[in-house]
Amino acid sequence: MSQQDGPLFFVGIDWAGAEHAVCVLDHTGKKIAAFTIDHTAAGFGRLAARLGSLGPAEQIPVAIERPDGRLVDALLEAGHPVLPVKPNAIKTWREAEVLSGAKSDPGDAHVIADYLRVRIHRLRPAAPLSSHTKALRTVVRTRSDLVEARIAATNQLAALLDAHWPGAKAIFANIESAIALAFLTRYPTAVSAASLTEKQLAAFCAKQGYSGRKPAAVLLARLRSAPAGTLDPVVSTGVQDAVLAQVGMLTALNTAIKALDRSIAEKMDTHPDGKVFRSFPRAGTINAAQILAEWGDSRAAFDHPDAIAALAGITPVTKVSGKQRGVSFRWACNKRLRLAITTFADNSRHSSPWAADIYNRARASGKDHPHATRILARAWIRVLWRCWQNHTPYDPALHGG
Repeated sequence: MSQQDGPLFFVGIDWAGAEHAVCVLDHTGKKIAAFTIDHTAAGFGRLAARLGSLGPAEQIPVAIERPDGRLVDALLEAGHPVLPVKPNAIKTWREAEVLSGAKSDPGDAHVIADYLRVRIHRLRPAAPLSSHTKALRTVVRTRSDLVEARIAATNQLAALLDAHWPGAKAIFANIESAIALAFLTRYPTAVSAASLTEKQLAAFCAKQGYSGRKPAAVLLARLRSAPAGTLDPVVSTGVQDAVLAQVGMLTALNTAIKALDRSIAEKMDTHPDGKVFRSFPRAGTINAAQILAEWGDSRAAFDHPDAIAALAGITPVTKVSGKQRGVSFRWACNKRLRLAITTFADNSRHSSPWAADIYNRARASGKDHPHATRILARAWIRVLWRCWQNHTPYDPALHGG
């Protein structure tokens, strides 16, 4: 898009939690309108009406400092080209344009609108996602947030057990596992397990369906060899309440994550691109869904695999000045996509000879594991992109050819 393509006006919106500042400029930079809208249905309707009175929506592009959200959805549904702009770019532009250093929400909206007016030919419009991808992204991102919450809760429980009940942490491999949580529910303190026998522990494991293949004698030895826990009866009442609270939180998180795993599998079955992303070696269902949810389904938005590689932070950043040249890690990217792509790449090398060869050659040249994984991920992106563009599942025989 450029100024010659026919934009009548340029709109800048400074996003805020409850109220958004809006500025409208014409092609010469003259301010046509400046107003605020509430983050409500009525506010969105007022914005659509004000912009609709200026001309056709497709000729009134809007710049905003975020790529998604209900306001962005409303603008896209109204037909406006929405161009996300980077906050750091706007900050730099403001420092160059506003010499006094003054800052306000209406002023920021004006800066964003002017940035759009001058730089529109360099900006990429936001691509609306299909309903299938929106649903998948919502579930996948929620699952990722819950997994992070589970990690935090697990660490909190581990710290609590280290302080008061080390044996309960040592008896099973993972304290967030179902068997470990069941054990802590039954024996939340050192006092409650003081008289635990091998026979009782064996009966407990059998009742819980324990599949760790460790006999009760070994588990009990782990328990007894750990540092002694708190035996003070008064302190133990507090420890019991704290442990059971943490166990309840982890149990709820495990249940929620399993429910989302089922939801993700169902949505991948019905997504038009689900079969394509699932077809790659060791992509599985969850990892394939993580890639697809961030990759999206707008083929027009990514006309070359390098665009995806840059979005995922897989391509390095080269800086050249005079005789100096440096290549560095790319920090600005979609970090969820980078994690998903690199996780897939690392897993793929264990079943794909082609992937293993690329990884091994990178390591042989002196690259560390994360760097070699990113090199492999960039190679995979080219294959993923072609399969995605052609709506064709991955075929290792065809790829080898």
